[in-house]
Amino acid sequence: MKRLYRWWIPLALIVLAACASKIPHLIVPEFDKRGIQLIAVMPVLGTSDPKTADMLRGKLVDELYFKGYPRVPLKMVEEALSGGNKTPQQIGERLKVDGLLIPTIHQSGTSHRIIYASTTVDLEFELRSVKTGERLWRVRYQTVKRSYGFTRRQRELKTTLVYEEAIHEVVTRALETLPEARDTVGS
Repeated sequence: MKRLYRWWIPLALIVLAACASKIPHLIVPEFDKRGIQLIAVMPVLGTSDPKTADMLRGKLVDELYFKGYPRVPLKMVEEALSGGNKTPQQIGERLKVDGLLIPTIHQSGTSHRIIYASTTVDLEFELRSVKTGERLWRVRYQTVKRSYGFTRRQRELKTTLVYEEAIHEVVTRALETLPEARDTVGS
């Protein structure tokens, strides 16, 4: 009985650790058969801060590129959106893309305490088909980073660095759930 007990605890901890690392997300069945090769990153919803929006969109474009999706320049997306509201189909037709990635900031900010500051970033990402308007993939992820300092000025300086690190972590972890681009060369 003691031997069983010795092996049971480490095994249970490994299983719990493996389950804890997965991020809940929604993805349509047979995503890889939907033909998503080019993805345009849309403007960020939920923020009026242009620096945050630019940083987030830039990180998304980079992360998509590392997953095998070609870069769609943000300037082209902005030009396609100029001139009023357009449907996903119109935007997709103008940009010649297959999907639109819509980022939303649900929470982004820092609260200061006596010797530490807590920075929270809560983001949601949704990929829509430009052909059907259908939601193909959706994920929401949140992280909290803490920085320490004896003065408020020290904490404010550290939170600037921590904020960018938090956005990078959320984007990286969330996009881990998006399938890699299919290699269409030779298909």
